[in-house]
Amino acid sequence: MKTIYNIICTICVICGLTACSDFLEEQVPQATLTQDEVKNPEYIDNVLISAYAGLVTIEDMNASFSLWNYDTRSDDAYVGGSDFSDGEPFHRLEKSSGVMTTDWPFSSIWTRFYNYLSRVSLSLDILASADQGNATIQQRTAEMKFLRAYGHFQLKRLFKKIPFVNKPNMTEEDYNNLSNTEYTNDEGWQQIINDLEDAYAVLPATQTEKGRPTKAACAAFLAKVYLYKAYRQDDANSNQVTAVNEADLQKVVDYTNSALYAGYGLEPDMHNNFRPEEQYENGKESLWAIQYSKNDGTVYGNLNFSNRLIVPCIPKVHDSGCDFYKPSHNLVDAYRTNSDGLPLLDNYADVDYTVGSNQTVDPRLFVTVGVPGTPYMFNPGFMISESNAWSRSGGTFGYFVSLKQNVDPALSDSYLFLCDSQWASSMNRIVFRYADVLLMRAEALAQLGQAAEAITLVNQVRDRAAKMATNSVVSNYPTKYSVHFAVGKYNGSYSKDDAMKIIKMERRLELALESERFFDLVRWGDAATVINKYYASESEKMNFLVGSQFTANKNEYLPIPWEQMAASNGHYTQNCGQW
Repeated sequence: MKTIYNIICTICVICGLTACSDFLEEQVPQATLTQDEVKNPEYIDNVLISAYAGLVTIEDMNASFSLWNYDTRSDDAYVGGSDFSDGEPFHRLEKSSGVMTTDWPFSSIWTRFYNYLSRVSLSLDILASADQGNATIQQRTAEMKFLRAYGHFQLKRLFKKIPFVNKPNMTEEDYNNLSNTEYTNDEGWQQIINDLEDAYAVLPATQTEKGRPTKAACAAFLAKVYLYKAYRQDDANSNQVTAVNEADLQKVVDYTNSALYAGYGLEPDMHNNFRPEEQYENGKESLWAIQYSKNDGTVYGNLNFSNRLIVPCIPKVHDSGCDFYKPSHNLVDAYRTNSDGLPLLDNYADVDYTVGSNQTVDPRLFVTVGVPGTPYMFNPGFMISESNAWSRSGGTFGYFVSLKQNVDPALSDSYLFLCDSQWASSMNRIVFRYADVLLMRAEALAQLGQAAEAITLVNQVRDRAAKMATNSVVSNYPTKYSVHFAVGKYNGSYSKDDAMKIIKMERRLELALESERFFDLVRWGDAATVINKYYASESEKMNFLVGSQFTANKNEYLPIPWEQMAASNGHYTQNCGQW
């Protein structure tokens, strides 16, 4: 066992934060730990850093934990880049055609997640050997179970049929004999829930060290997993939703009770959630965020490299921007509003939105998407235009750019670092935020027949959007860039189906380009219908989508990578879809 401790300590990294006090700050690699030292909470934290560091160091811009690469399967974004050979497997994904089990990104992200889970598993084994009566040991165990749940959750959203690394003291033989069908789909979600409920019972209401999960973060995570579990997909030969489970929905309601989120709420300006400055990091809307920093004593710092490819071309500033993750026309048009300031739920894509027109839009558009005729990252020194200077592909993937993941180039002295000709930032990535909690609760209530209460919660989110017209980073856009804001509230009486249509649209508007959209569509059982409708309309504007076809009971999940199937000794079963 001493060897294991040596291995773990070897992969501990120097990490830190400039934005807040953090437990990763000023940590140094440790040498060999004795059996007695391993049982001491003072030493154990140095070991567990390797598990937390896995959230950062395992990430790669091509296999990002943020999953932006995989959100391009939705109607929110195109892959982008220079051409179709640039990130070719992802271009096949966005067209839902030609996807192969041998495509390198699938095995890459699978391997990275399981490397991360192995760190967590080893950490849990070490904790199990320590004093179980010690409160610190109990809390650290809860944190590791939270992290294990996170890894399994992301893998399950991507691949559906996954092996679970959830048993103590696993040997090499144990790993080699893991099956990805040991649990049914429903049982798989329950494995994740089991870890989270164990963690929830122990985690404190607050953490002095940012980046560690709190009880509220765990509640939000539990709500999300129960919401996925509620939409049952238990037919082994299908990805269709067969039922919506009311008991699971009630758990969502329980874990989104406002009493569990004391001290949290909506930021007055949604953009505050996506700013790198110290005063905005880990704000009141951020329930749990992966922490990054620039200055920690290492060469490149503990920077967020996962979003490097998203940076656009910026004339005379960053001409070599990779320009991936391009917002779609469909997403931009979804922010159009009617005379009452409400979304055009059914016909928003009939007309394209353009800056300077008389069309009214939700202000959230401009904190989500950089639109030609407006500034990039709200800096008037960088005006976006429909030109090759702003498009690496010459307009093949349009001229919109994503904003939530990027940072104002003027902040490069403090929050950006140019590494290998590409920018990385110190901005945290919020995994769970309070707006999502409100919308999850609204969805569960609507499905349980409580439409009126559900719409009240939607209106809370829309009220923040309405106030952004006069109190936000884009509040001067009407006078400076000839845009027209209009955000109204829903005031009618709505059926369950109507309420669900409203909530689905609100989730899209609020959480766009945060890598939730595609997974929402799959969870609801809407993916084939929505995405094929998107292909039909969007291909009239974007020729590269002509001929795209989403195949139900196949394209909802990635295939189990060929490399993993081949190495499983027959213990893995391929997802349905004739891969």
